[in-house]
Amino acid sequence: MHEFNNRIELQREVLQIINQKKFDFELTGLSDGAIKRWLSDNKFNNDSESIKIIFKIASKLFFLANKSQEQITNAYRKLSIEVTELIDALRIKINNLN
Repeated sequence: MHEFNNRIELQREVLQIINQKKFDFELTGLSDGAIKRWLSDNKFNNDSESIKIIFKIASKLFFLANKSQEQITNAYRKLSIEVTELIDALRIKINNLN
């Protein structure tokens, strides 16, 4: 259960980081469809480093969600750390947007 809560908290943190910038449309989730709709609605360039980081985070969180029923392994822990590091990088990128 702790891993589930941790994943949910990480997702919320990503959404808060992004939506603090008050774009025309908020990002409502980290599914591929939600991110693509957000990009389209806000007319963003898909090639920016920030967008690439968002997709990486979403992908890794999805992987963690699928592994949550299995025994927690070192690989799971390592991936959780990678997600946290990507979130830190995203925070810096988003805070530097004008």
